[in-house]
Order: sequence, then C-alpha cells, then structure tokens
Amino acid sequence: MTNDPPKLNHYSALTGIRAIAAMMIFVYHNRKYWKDDLHPVLFRFCSELNLGVQLFFVLSGFLIAKSYGSTPLQSVENYKHYTIQRIVRIIPLYWLLLTLYYIDPIFGRYHFSVTHYLLLQGFSSTHSLDAIAQSWSLTVEMTFYAFAPLLMLLWQKQLRYVILFLAALLGITLLGGWIWTTYIGNKDCYLSPPDFVIMSTFAGQSLLFAAGMSLAHYPNFWNKIAAIKQTTTIGVVGFILTLYAIGLFQTSRVDHGTNHWQGKLLFFIVVPVFILLLFQGLMTQRTYLQRFLSSKLMVLLGNASFAFYLVHISYVNLKLKSWVFFPDRNFILLWLVSIALYYGFEKPIYSWYKKR
Repeated sequence: MTNDPPKLNHYSALTGIRAIAAMMIFVYHNRKYWKDDLHPVLFRFCSELNLGVQLFFVLSGFLIAKSYGSTPLQSVENYKHYTIQRIVRIIPLYWLLLTLYYIDPIFGRYHFSVTHYLLLQGFSSTHSLDAIAQSWSLTVEMTFYAFAPLLMLLWQKQLRYVILFLAALLGITLLGGWIWTTYIGNKDCYLSPPDFVIMSTFAGQSLLFAAGMSLAHYPNFWNKIAAIKQTTTIGVVGFILTLYAIGLFQTSRVDHGTNHWQGKLLFFIVVPVFILLLFQGLMTQRTYLQRFLSSKLMVLLGNASFAFYLVHISYVNLKLKSWVFFPDRNFILLWLVSIALYYGFEKPIYSWYKKR
C-alpha cells in the first residue's frame, strides 16, 4: 500500500462499495433462512447488516455535497434543475417496479396508491413497509435531497447552525407526531412512534447524511487523517467491530442492537466515524481493497446496486421465486436482473435528462 492518491477520474471505489452495501442488506434479509446453519455469533452479526443502508446514507451525503454544495440555492433555475435531476435519478425505476406490482393480479391487485407513488408512506410506521418494502429509505433519501442545499449553505456559515437546524428538525418532527397522535388521531401512525422517527426518517437519520457532507466540507482535515497509512484498514476493521458490538445488545434472534440505547449510541456516534475513515482511505490510498472495489465488476455492480436494492426483496424477488428458485436464493439472478434494469431503463432515462 502507498499513500499516493489513486489516479482515477471519479471515485470508482465508492461506486464499488455500494455493491458491498447492497450485498450486506441482501444477507440481512435472508439470514432467517440460514439461522440453523450459522453459528449464533455469526447470525447475531448478520442481524446488524441492515446498516448497509446507512453506508448508502453517508455516501449520499458526501456525493451530494461534493457535487452540488449550495449552488441549487443560487437561483430558482438551479434549484429546479437540481430537484429534477435527483427525482430522475430515483423515481422512474421505483415507479416502474411499483406499477408492475399494482397491475399484478396476485400482488397489488390494481389497488393503486398515490401515497406510495409520492413516497409518503415512508413517513408512516404502519405503511412504510407496504408494497415495495425497502422504499421507506427512498423517502429518507428524497427528504435529504430537499434539505441538502440549505444544509450546505448553513455549513458555509458555521457548523453550529447545521447542528441547531438538525436538532430543531428532529424536535419539530417528534412534536408534530405527538400532537398529531394525541389531539387529532393518527391511525396510520405518521411520524410516530418516536423510535420510528429516529430510525426510519430523515429527521432521525440526518446525522449520517451530515457526516458524509463533512467529508466534502472539510477536505483539509480529512486529508490530514488520510496521512495515516492504515486509514482504510482502521475504517474497515472499526466498522466490522462496531457492528459486532451493536449485536451484543440483542436480547433475542429477532431483536436488533439498535433497538437499545447502547446500540443507538454506537450507531449514531461510532459507526459514522469508521465509515468516513473507510471512504477517505478509498479515495486517497491505493490498497488491495481500493483496487478490488474499483474493478470493472465491482463498479458494474455498484452502478446496478440501486436496482438490486429495489428487487432483492418484495415484489420482484417474490415474482422471480414463483418462476425459478436457485440455492443461492437467486442472488446471482437478482444481480443479472438488476444489471439489465440499469442498462435497459435506469441509465438511459438519466442520460436522456442530462443531455437535455
């Protein structure tokens, strides 16, 4: 390993790590099928691999801050372009799969829901896992996109403004959910209960996005950190050990360490630090991991990771299982479908908009 920055035109290793995050989530959702074959310690560790979603959140914070900063706020036209570009990046593929779900007489049975098309179900603890279950995180992501330019503008002023804003956002969200539930009636549990707000909405997860944004906002600081030769190794080992430590707070096989305050502290304070160290190492140091993640295969899988995330459980996965089912739980087949969706649908639409 050397400290020479990788000679790359873009952050290829960060694209590759998206594939790793998607695989983590796949293992997490399928762990129940292997519970009798896995050692209890390994099963406990697999039960925390849903933190692959948080890898996506931190990475998203960095990439949006690095790519746009506060420029969307410089004019109405800039903000319009930024907003449409973010929508085009996420929504078309989601709408395609959601529509296929609704027109399927076995699954959606033509019960179309505007709420789900607008991703509003992600604010409801009752309905956040309806239809395409994993789409709850798209609600979090799109909410971040809405606030990101403002956060970068506040960051250019002072860090304390960012902290105050995020604290106020969480407080207002929790208060709004409580008022809605207590005085109005909230049968669909929007912004309620508090643990749902903290773990499944942008108001609660905003610290992870902010951590990623700090990587773009404080390049001098992180470059000094990267002077440590083992930055990548520290990030990887620290992340794995922290996941293991969070798992120690599980009280049963169906429990999560993040359901307990000790696990939440590790989740919100320690996990982001190691993720940032890992990302900075991948961007500045030539290591075997960096080379692997920058390989053509991993970049391909990273590009297709959003499609894989949307098909690895719920409708598409269940539909595939009804036709064919391989011993790997269709892991390879799902990746092939994802690659086809990326090249046949997701990329052409995004490229078309960029050309316009």
